[in-house]
Amino acid sequence: GSYIPETCASAFAQEAPAEKAGWFTLDAGALALIGVAIAVVIAGFGSAIGIGIAANMSIGAMHEHPDLFPQFLLLSALPGTQGIYGFVAGFLIILWTGLLNDPAQLASLTPVQGWQFLFAGIPVGLAGLVSGIHQGKVCASGVALVVKDKSNVAKAMTLAAFVEFYAILGLLASVLVLLSIR
Repeated sequence: GSYIPETCASAFAQEAPAEKAGWFTLDAGALALIGVAIAVVIAGFGSAIGIGIAANMSIGAMHEHPDLFPQFLLLSALPGTQGIYGFVAGFLIILWTGLLNDPAQLASLTPVQGWQFLFAGIPVGLAGLVSGIHQGKVCASGVALVVKDKSNVAKAMTLAAFVEFYAILGLLASVLVLLSIR
């Protein structure tokens, strides 16, 4: 047979001995919490960047048109919804893992469930990141359109809503993954 040195044997073992585990373990509960972080943080990045893009355009436009602040506020706030969707998915993961009611329940998750909860955070996180940034760009262009004619605010918001649709699909995909976890 082949010889495996004792120092490498733990790499092939199913479980490391408790005295060698160290302070960080990637168990099922940790995987689920990484799923929460992916959903909340990545979608939040998209919202923050998108709001920044639209708000920068709004601030510049308000210099010449301070009376259009309500329209600019709507267009600047619209990319913030992606962060809300990420928060909803993260909250559902926390709720369905039992962390909200009984933190010890995280320890009872199987590794497969941990990975499923991690993967459940990915669709809403990535869709929120990409759509939040692009929705911010559409809203910034909408601000430019509203400067020319304030009656165009509904048109600008409608076009921005097309980008929003993909963030909603990301949330839906995450919820469908969560519903499939047994």
